[in-house]
Amino acid sequence: MPQEHKTIDFQGGKIHYRDEGRNCTKTVILLHGLAQNLTVWSEITLKMLHSYRVISIDLPGHGFTSMYSDDVLTMEFISECIKEVVLNAGVRDFVIVGHSWGGYVALAYAQKYPQSVKGIGLLHSHALPDNDDTIKRREKDCEEILDNCPNFILRFIPSLFGKKQSVNLSKKINTLKENCLGINPKALVAAERGMMRRSSSVPFLCRYERPVMFVYGKEDNRIPLEWGLTMASLPQHSQLLLLDNVAHMAHLEAPNIITRWLQSFIDFCYMDNLDQPR
Repeated sequence: MPQEHKTIDFQGGKIHYRDEGRNCTKTVILLHGLAQNLTVWSEITLKMLHSYRVISIDLPGHGFTSMYSDDVLTMEFISECIKEVVLNAGVRDFVIVGHSWGGYVALAYAQKYPQSVKGIGLLHSHALPDNDDTIKRREKDCEEILDNCPNFILRFIPSLFGKKQSVNLSKKINTLKENCLGINPKALVAAERGMMRRSSSVPFLCRYERPVMFVYGKEDNRIPLEWGLTMASLPQHSQLLLLDNVAHMAHLEAPNIITRWLQSFIDFCYMDNLDQPR
């Protein structure tokens, strides 16, 4: 295994992550979405590792990280997994960025361990709990996953991308589908159930004093644009990026824009005056 790949023991299982640019002083932790793994960040990581320490993590049951539960993967438990990586990597502070499911984890982690988090980045994610319609959709997805997981993956992955760019991104979409087809169906169901049971992070965002970054695509059929605007109005300091011709995968649909935006956000989070008492 290459040097930047790390595997650590935790509660009877193993957590896999990549740790690159370790000589850099500013650190960002990247968390992927459902049915994916840390490789979705590879293009962005390659552009950033010379200026930032980039730690990307396979969440439980995804990539090379153990499943841990075939019932429910709570945000709180996954936060403990992230904490173990932080301790093992010896990172004092960092910006934590999550895509979709990973964004829910990022919020849960920042609530539990706020002292180490310099800022939060949410890509196609939000602080609201699942509403009734979303819960019904997840329950339907769980049934399909257990009945025919490959069919679910082949339907689910393309639905995350905008129709206008699907032809140009066909290679990325096919690679992502191939990477996801080997996942254990029970891991997906456990993650879905964890999302269904998560609580609201709105009160936390309303009182949060560190910067929060929001990225949304105007073609995203999972997160209404008004949700994004509402989320960005909650924190004391927020940065909002709305992208044309982008659906639910901005880091793959518009990687150059996301890289520049993320670099600017990390630099802002590490400004010295942000650490002064209020």
